[in-house]
Amino acid sequence: MNEEIIKSISAELKITIAQVQNTLSLLEEGNTVPFIARYRKEQTHGLDEEQILFIQKQYDYQLKLAERKENVLKLIEEQGKLTDEIRKSVAECTKLSQVEDIYRPYAQKKKTRAATAIKNGLQPLADWMLSLPKEGDIVAEAEKYLSEEVANIKDAIQGAMDIIAEVVSDNAKQRWAFKENIMKSGVIVTKLKKDAQDEKKVYQNYYDYSEKISTVADHRIMAIDRAEKEKVITVSLTFDEAHLKDEALKALLKGETTIVENELKLAAEDGCDRLLFPSIEREIRSDLSERAQMKSIEIFSTNLEKLLLQPPLKGRVVLGFDPGYYNGCKLAVIDETGKMLTVGKIFPFSRKGEDEAASRKKLAELVDRYDVQIIAIGNGTASRESEKLVAETIREYGLHVSYAIVSEAGASVWSAQEAARAEFPDLQVEERSAVSIGRRLLDPLAELIKIDPKSIGVGQYQHDLPQKALSERLDEAIMKCVNRTGADLNTASQELLTHISGLNSATAREIVSYRNENGRFTNRQQLLKVKKLGPKAFTQCAGFLRITDGEEPLDQTSIHPESYAAAKALMDACGITTLGVKDAEFPAEKTKDLGIDSYTLKDIEDAIRQPLRDYRDQFEGALLRSDVLEISDLHVGDKLSGTVRNVVDFGAFVDIGLHEDGLVHISRMTMQRNAVPTEVVSVGDIVDVYVYEIDEERGRVSLSFLPLEKLQEKQAAYKYRKNKNNKNNKKHNEKPKKKEVTMDDAMARLMERFGK
Repeated sequence: MNEEIIKSISAELKITIAQVQNTLSLLEEGNTVPFIARYRKEQTHGLDEEQILFIQKQYDYQLKLAERKENVLKLIEEQGKLTDEIRKSVAECTKLSQVEDIYRPYAQKKKTRAATAIKNGLQPLADWMLSLPKEGDIVAEAEKYLSEEVANIKDAIQGAMDIIAEVVSDNAKQRWAFKENIMKSGVIVTKLKKDAQDEKKVYQNYYDYSEKISTVADHRIMAIDRAEKEKVITVSLTFDEAHLKDEALKALLKGETTIVENELKLAAEDGCDRLLFPSIEREIRSDLSERAQMKSIEIFSTNLEKLLLQPPLKGRVVLGFDPGYYNGCKLAVIDETGKMLTVGKIFPFSRKGEDEAASRKKLAELVDRYDVQIIAIGNGTASRESEKLVAETIREYGLHVSYAIVSEAGASVWSAQEAARAEFPDLQVEERSAVSIGRRLLDPLAELIKIDPKSIGVGQYQHDLPQKALSERLDEAIMKCVNRTGADLNTASQELLTHISGLNSATAREIVSYRNENGRFTNRQQLLKVKKLGPKAFTQCAGFLRITDGEEPLDQTSIHPESYAAAKALMDACGITTLGVKDAEFPAEKTKDLGIDSYTLKDIEDAIRQPLRDYRDQFEGALLRSDVLEISDLHVGDKLSGTVRNVVDFGAFVDIGLHEDGLVHISRMTMQRNAVPTEVVSVGDIVDVYVYEIDEERGRVSLSFLPLEKLQEKQAAYKYRKNKNNKNNKKHNEKPKKKEVTMDDAMARLMERFGK
């Protein structure tokens, strides 16, 4: 292991070197991240999945960085140009991009003006100019390099200046300084293109927009990038170019005077205009986009994690209700285990000869016949009309049933998949969707895991994100959720089992096959009889797979089989004969000599007290309703309860029971000026909101987490600060611009001076 890398990771995470070393050793041994986080806490001192993933990724990156540093130094040395200063600069690099900047002057370049000039033998002339001669004759010096390729003095001097321009562009430290300057003081500017097509004015905010690069928010970067890609706007960066050109010239002059100052000035300006500025602008745009994309990926990952960890509504009979107009509403009754009991259709909105009264009657009969306790209504087309129908049915027939609006994103995707067709070969796609919607309320994790997370609809700008990075991060979120929750070995689907620590699609398929051929598992040890599942995979997965009503009571807990002896010794020492005694006591004097480390001891104690505890129970469940809300019922200032459906950079969308989710803008979330939405709420949270603004014509409602009087206080304070800052701002007089000296002017003076 690389000790320097381990030290840097330790410092960055503020953990001990031993924690990093032990984690890396465990990973090298083939242990999975969930297994290490759950069952190797003693070695890692309780690091969680995110910390372990960071160590894994950062160590890999630092190894690549060290390897590239070594290669670059070797390549420069082969050219005979390696100095102690270069070696020191490379050693100090913390990013691959910095190493590439240092290597830039020594890399084999494509055909450039400088490369052509060097090929034509003009490097010595450029070196002479860079030596800052105080005496001499540049024309006479240039005459020495005339050839078939260099026809005249003007071409010779221009070629030398092209080489110097590239020197200006390739100066790594100057490049970094200029980039930092532009990032701090530059402005991003967008303009509407003349031939732009934006009929719905989606990007209207960016038709004539400017903001300091240092303050532009990530979601605005994403919007700008998309608008530019769709050819609606042009994007540019503005900054003090004259100042940076002066700095580039100063770097060449090194405080000296020289007879070639004008030529160096022109070369510096050309190097900045033609090479350095465009390159830095591309880098900054790329950095901004990458930062915004990574932020969007993190938001997507967090939202997915919260969605998957919504607590299940256990022990309920659920009716899945897939709304629709012309093709009717599809219904599916699901029992407490997720088994489909029946499917049906009603046509309240399609004019197929069935009026709403008949539909309400059919719905009530279905609820009575199967003792339905909750109705899960999909939030797609005809959702609110269906909600109204359900609410009216509950009132008319006096039903003891509640309903919840459930996101149906991706339900149609799953319904068309081979697994869905295999499970329900006799059902139509729409009927399978109703089953999926019902199961999402019964057990969100078990159902949503079957669907590509990118189809679930809890992200922002997901189609503009690097798909590989997005998929990897979402897979990590799924891995965390599935393994924190665990799975019932006898009921878990193949899709769910695939994400369990130590398993893959092949071993998950074999577990399901074994279950189908031999009946339910009665002991975790039976996993060793499953094809393709060896001792190593058993060690990684066993603790995450639960068996209820099995031969070994500890199999229903999160205790790993490797700790069964310790668990039984602990129960014997403390006089505990059965699992599930919530107030069970574990006196320290009876546990200290059992040889169980403190982390494992606590986990065993918790599992003995609550053997069937579900990790998801600590979160809020679905918001259940029994009546419908109309936009005409609302008034500004009303307090309502709602469910957070999506969290984005600029706020959160909350379902309060209307056709469209209401938006809580970032400015109306907390009293802080710069709240971070993902730190305030999560997808699935049940929240109290206040009606801030009603647009009845467009069916939209703006919401606030703050009572309106508090919001007014915040807005007044912001206005006061803004006015005060404006008064304190002083205008700075612009420095008089230096007269521009062109190449033609310089050459004309030279010719006049030397009579040539």
